[in-house]
Amino acid sequence: MTPHGDPRPMTARSGGALTGTAAIPGDKSISHRALILGALAVGETRIDGLLEGQDVLDTGRAMAALGAEVIRHGPGAWSVHGVGVGGLAEPDRVIDCGNSGTGVRLLMGAVATHPIAVTFTGDASLNARPMGRITDPLALFGARAFGRSGGRLPLTLIGASDPVPVDYTTPMASAQVKSAILLAALNARGPTIVTEREPTRDHSERMLAAFGADIATERTNEGHVITLQGQPELRPQTVAVPCDPSSAAFPVCAALIVPGSDVLVPGIGLNPTRAGLYETLREMGGDLTYENPRDEGGEPVADLRARFSPDMRGITVPPDRAASMIDEYPILSVVAAFAQGVTEMPGTAELRVKESDRIDAMARGLRDCGVAVDEGPDWWSVAGRGPGGVPGGATVAARLDHRIAMAFLCLGLAARAGVTVDDAGPIATSFPAFIDLMRDLGATFVQGDAR
Repeated sequence: MTPHGDPRPMTARSGGALTGTAAIPGDKSISHRALILGALAVGETRIDGLLEGQDVLDTGRAMAALGAEVIRHGPGAWSVHGVGVGGLAEPDRVIDCGNSGTGVRLLMGAVATHPIAVTFTGDASLNARPMGRITDPLALFGARAFGRSGGRLPLTLIGASDPVPVDYTTPMASAQVKSAILLAALNARGPTIVTEREPTRDHSERMLAAFGADIATERTNEGHVITLQGQPELRPQTVAVPCDPSSAAFPVCAALIVPGSDVLVPGIGLNPTRAGLYETLREMGGDLTYENPRDEGGEPVADLRARFSPDMRGITVPPDRAASMIDEYPILSVVAAFAQGVTEMPGTAELRVKESDRIDAMARGLRDCGVAVDEGPDWWSVAGRGPGGVPGGATVAARLDHRIAMAFLCLGLAARAGVTVDDAGPIATSFPAFIDLMRDLGATFVQGDAR
């Protein structure tokens, strides 16, 4: 069941080629951060291209509950009248973050150094996810967290009344953990230092600098070191949100595996800390070309063309690339199923604690569709069956996970028999236009089990 009603099964079947232009919505990671930093600035921040998926809308409602004025002016056009660093107010209700792990973890960071109490909850999937990786470093600032066993939601966070800066080395590669600490550091007097052994997506650092924070990064023998000076006055900005590379991954990968396809994705964000999937696909032999490269709002952008690629081969994805493509492994495994040879994906333990256990969800679904998968605690591999070689014909469980649902719908477009996803409803949390966009390209999606 979706958090908003009964399950909505959907079936994908093979048909003609996918062709045309895919207008991808705004980047989810940047959209979350624009709303939060806009609320922590003094004055009006304008946002163009905001992703209006449920996850981001929940973050917008949270910032309004915390005292900012959040206004929608039209499709993707929003403004945030901020209250300044240290100015968040205690909300009069529980903050419901729905399905968004990014939203809740960044929000916890933002409120952790305000002397307020905030209770967070979410849907069944989010409430099962671990929050100790966030609350443990936030406790170093002086915040206190009271949640269910294992640090799970619903959880009440009581912010520090006299926050102190911290020096913290992240135990895992997680942009959410890093970003939560940096947001907390904004209201702590003095320098906070975050060290990552491997760099993760750097949208927070880029956007903090754009809003006027005193932030510096350097590469040392210990890792990637970020230093943020606390208590700045953030300046409001005009934020142009590029197209989300994680959302673009689905039509791009579908084009690579559906015969005759040729799809153009204009204005895709190509931040190097997010572009690992596209580097991997090209190494596998994917026909991807970048056109009109440019810079928008401090982020590298280009138009990406993807064409059917019958000669793709399996590779071993470097484990140090995982942080730059962690959300794209489900759809990569679909491409791997249509490649020749084995694709190995080490260093992916983080997939076990996403909206679902994504390794287990994809492995079970792929096996049901006739694809051999091997797995361990922090790795998995897919044995490709070549173009047109995946039998399909299964009903797979999405597990309230939008990326699992979209990945298997893409697989169904190239499998020999249709593939049904038991619930396509969660797709709305991140990519509400997915079904219509794919149909416009030529995809055959049918409501219900229509195999």
